[in-house]
Amino acid sequence: MKSNFSRFIVLLILSVSCISFVQAQTNGKNSPYTDGEVLTYEGKFSKLLLRGISVADLSFQVGKASDGKNFLVKADAKSKGTLLSLFRFSFVQNIESTIDSEKFTALKTVKRDEQGERIRNSEANFDYTEKKVTYVETDSKDAARPPRRIASDIVDETHDLISGIYSLRNMPLAVGKNFVLNISDSGLVYQIPVRVTAKETQNTVVGKVSCFRVEPEVFGKGRMIESKGNMVIWISDDNRRLPVRSQLNTNLGRIEVRLKKIEVKK
Repeated sequence: MKSNFSRFIVLLILSVSCISFVQAQTNGKNSPYTDGEVLTYEGKFSKLLLRGISVADLSFQVGKASDGKNFLVKADAKSKGTLLSLFRFSFVQNIESTIDSEKFTALKTVKRDEQGERIRNSEANFDYTEKKVTYVETDSKDAARPPRRIASDIVDETHDLISGIYSLRNMPLAVGKNFVLNISDSGLVYQIPVRVTAKETQNTVVGKVSCFRVEPEVFGKGRMIESKGNMVIWISDDNRRLPVRSQLNTNLGRIEVRLKKIEVKK
């Protein structure tokens, strides 16, 4: 159960990233990247008598890459004490995503994934000339374990989980629109159908906000999670295009994240 639960938690932490830029025209109003912007979220778990138990803190921070040209987005997720006390499970995940400043596509993803005693370090490099993403994962606890290597074909508009979050914020969403997404995770590439199904008002940290209700199909055979379930994401219908809430309904229970804080660090 622990491996499945960690997979759902990590996916929820990055659930807003399951909608990606897919050959769509941007609205041209704002860049989705504000240097120094930090979005902080809280993840909660509910099942039967367990109602809204806080299990994780998560944040996304935008900065400049070392080349001074492209963007670097850092995503951090850490389990809270409740998760450890109830399920005897903890995790920390740190992701650094280098993103093309003109096309908003993924260039490199560096990840450190700690789940209990297990630690995995990985790097994915996106080569749009060769149309390949190459993924290498190592186990820092087992030096004798050979690196895990995966190479997959990609198209020109390909994102990792992080770059998809920010590209979404520059997309022209509208009720009734359908998209097919190309998202790479751990060296594999998934085509994910997405529907914009409604506009709904949400109570958020910035007040009552009109939001698009977006439903990516990440559950099912051949998808990111090969089990039954569904996901809903709420994106603010304004120039900010903030991912304010996300919800996963799974066989383990309901997992939900909400935006808790917005700040810009100088």
